[in-house]
Amino acid sequence: MGNELSGKRIAFIVANEGIEQAELTEPWGAVKAAGGTPVLVATKSGKAQAFEHLDKADTFDVDLTTGSLALDEFDAIVLPGGVANADQLRTDESAVEFVREFFESGKPAAVICHGPWTLVEADVLKDRRLTSWPSLQTDIENAGGEWVDETVVVCNNGPNTLVTSRKPDDLPAFCREAVSAFAAGRKGKAA
Repeated sequence: MGNELSGKRIAFIVANEGIEQAELTEPWGAVKAAGGTPVLVATKSGKAQAFEHLDKADTFDVDLTTGSLALDEFDAIVLPGGVANADQLRTDESAVEFVREFFESGKPAAVICHGPWTLVEADVLKDRRLTSWPSLQTDIENAGGEWVDETVVVCNNGPNTLVTSRKPDDLPAFCREAVSAFAAGRKGKAA
């Protein structure tokens, strides 16, 4: 990776607890390695507690809260997984509304594992093809999406590019495709 994301700000949107650490840190590192600026956005200020499955892992400083997000400040978003993280995030009205507006704006998104729960809540999955942790299949299908069991899915059938993966084992492919989508930028416009 080089500087394909130079000048781009990527919002990593999480709840303050329950984030699957690898699903935060590996895409974060990929964005930085590509010259982008990752920004940690959480539902509350302070720290965000990551987990390695069910065990507490590291904490991370929150840069912004979901209530202070502005669409024009970011070029792409990442929604990491973690059951508790995704379950809490989908109940945060500011996060859900921001995600909905972000999709409508045509800007790319990368979502992994349980992250699509926020997409279900934002009602942005109609006619979209995606993957996730298998237990979300019914929720995604009920929201009008097509769920598939694949390592990584890049869907351009909608207002924006959506990159999805199932789990931490998929992170190499997820990071590669996310950086590519972020470099391409807003759908239908030059980066």
